[in-house]
Amino acid sequence: MAAPVNSIQNRASDFLGKNQDLALSAAVIAVLLILFVPIPTALVDILLTVNISISVVVLLSTIYLQRPTEFSVFPALLLMLTFFRLSLNVATTRLILSQADGGNVIDAFGGFVTAGSLPVGIVIFAILVIIQFVVITKGATRISEVAARFTLDAMPGKQMGVDSDLNAGLLTEQEARERRRAIEKEADFYGAMDGATKFVRGDAIAGLIITIINIVVGLVVGVWMLDLGFSEALQLYTRLTIGDGLVSQVPSLIISLSAGLVVTRTVSDDNLGKDLSGQLTQQPRALGATAAVMVVFGIMPGMPTLPFFAVGLFLAGLTYVASQMKVKEAAMNLEASYEAAEAAEEKPAERTEDLLTVDPLKIELGYGLITMADPGQGGDLLTRIQVIRQQTATKMGFIVPVVRIVDNMRLRPNEYQVKLRESVIASYELMPDHFLAMNPGLVEEEIEGYPTQEPAFGLQAVWVPARDRDKAERLGYTIVEPSAVVATHLTELIMGHAEELLTREDVQVLVNHLKEVSPTVVEELIPKLLTAGEVQKVLHNLLRERVSIRNLETVLETLCDYAPRTKDAEVLTEYVRHALAREICSAYGDEDAVLHVVTLAPELEEEVLNAVNTSQTGDYIPVPPEKADAISERCAEALKPLVVSGQDPVVLTSAPVRRYFRRIVERRIPKVVVLSYNEIDPAITLESVGQVSA
Repeated sequence: MAAPVNSIQNRASDFLGKNQDLALSAAVIAVLLILFVPIPTALVDILLTVNISISVVVLLSTIYLQRPTEFSVFPALLLMLTFFRLSLNVATTRLILSQADGGNVIDAFGGFVTAGSLPVGIVIFAILVIIQFVVITKGATRISEVAARFTLDAMPGKQMGVDSDLNAGLLTEQEARERRRAIEKEADFYGAMDGATKFVRGDAIAGLIITIINIVVGLVVGVWMLDLGFSEALQLYTRLTIGDGLVSQVPSLIISLSAGLVVTRTVSDDNLGKDLSGQLTQQPRALGATAAVMVVFGIMPGMPTLPFFAVGLFLAGLTYVASQMKVKEAAMNLEASYEAAEAAEEKPAERTEDLLTVDPLKIELGYGLITMADPGQGGDLLTRIQVIRQQTATKMGFIVPVVRIVDNMRLRPNEYQVKLRESVIASYELMPDHFLAMNPGLVEEEIEGYPTQEPAFGLQAVWVPARDRDKAERLGYTIVEPSAVVATHLTELIMGHAEELLTREDVQVLVNHLKEVSPTVVEELIPKLLTAGEVQKVLHNLLRERVSIRNLETVLETLCDYAPRTKDAEVLTEYVRHALAREICSAYGDEDAVLHVVTLAPELEEEVLNAVNTSQTGDYIPVPPEKADAISERCAEALKPLVVSGQDPVVLTSAPVRRYFRRIVERRIPKVVVLSYNEIDPAITLESVGQVSA
């Protein structure tokens, strides 16, 4: 039973959410009908109650505002409520004059406020009209006029300030556009409020005129048409008219007060209640002096003691609480000052040499992304980076240096940059309150969002709002959080620049760690056969092609075997790759131990080998750029079936050709994997899907 009810509720809420404009149009038409169509007394009671409740809601809403423009619909709402109230005046006047009955609400207000005395009711009604017309409405109108004039006068200066900040580079084009829109919105708001308050003043005058008409015409109707006595008619219609006037003037008074609160509200970080309590208790001495004055009044002859003493004691207690809060605040500020001073004393003076230090890896965040790196605000970027360092150590065999995270106010709010030794190697702009949705290739229905390109692999993606996350997952999209986007991007950058991150000092740390378990191989190789720098070159060559160096013992043992023959780092790297055949093949084979590859035509291999030249600095291939581009294009075309099927782009060549062929194609196909037959593990089954022709 609950399921159908929930379904009906969901459909109803969806209908109302999508047709709010229709609901407003229907309400306006209904108010128009009230002017011309007689309505039952019971319905009048309900509408009068609705009028009072709406005015109270508006008043309480203005108390919680932090800035006036948060309630930008108030001028239009004020006009609509005034029209609604005047329509109810017409309806109640029709009932009073035609039926001598205004309903239970009007009757209750008239009887309760007059307390059975006609003069009392007249006086109270007159006082309310004076308060409404002379004090609140007039004051709100004047404040609206002044605020509108000052806002319009300051508008050119504010816009010039935005243009100045934009030209100075302190704002982006988008931020400047938002600032200008906020300035225009503020000017429009105060201009609209200036006009809307005139309606409130006119409403007060109209209410007074309607009251006089109801009394005069009611006497005529009662005496001439209903055959009532003059005194009886005066008593009846005056009571009903006063009740009608009170029911109209009370909501009008509340709305006028709301208008005054809106136009007098200054921009603040808190609502009106917090500002009043905080600012009135800022000066405990003023509260204490007021408490003393109240007590003095209480002990003066002829003055009532209890009221003044009660208020005096309350103010005295408030003074004590405010004083304690002041003392506590001062103590906290003093303690913070001491801690800052101690930290300044303990912190050694920054040396000029310290400024020469360059961070190996750095992430600079725009101010809109700072929360991602703050665990106190739910940010998990630091945790993700720690996981990346651990995974890289496990997968690639070297320790990623500490990643420094700093803010950069010159970046766009949601932009970040990754720097490698102070050089920018990548940047991207996130949408922190959205999720990145990527199509894995199985999605048939597209989802609405902001198209983008995933930064790590260049895949097409869409930024979708948080509310559409579940929908995107149901459609089959892969959903990634903004912090995960940064982490994936950083991981790919680390893999792509691993050889630049591995310094000689890092190599020495790795060698020292290996020396604890395998001292013989280390002592035989370094420095007798190779220096640490020469070992570093071999490790760089391996990392450049994303070959893990975690099995460092095998790497060094292979170098021990072949270093006596050659010191060429390129040749030594090839020998090491042969020794690591099992690890290399396992990284690219599928679950069935099948390695899908593209081979080179024998003519192309021969052409590459014939092009190799030898110099004192090593071997090189003087292939013209157009020739290299042609070979790369044929290679990319041959690899296309592998890429489409989700396989790694692996090219298989003979051992002498492998490194030279990769040099030719790596510029156009940076992620190509070039293996030699000597690097194929016997347990792996080869499956060729194509050939790169000459």
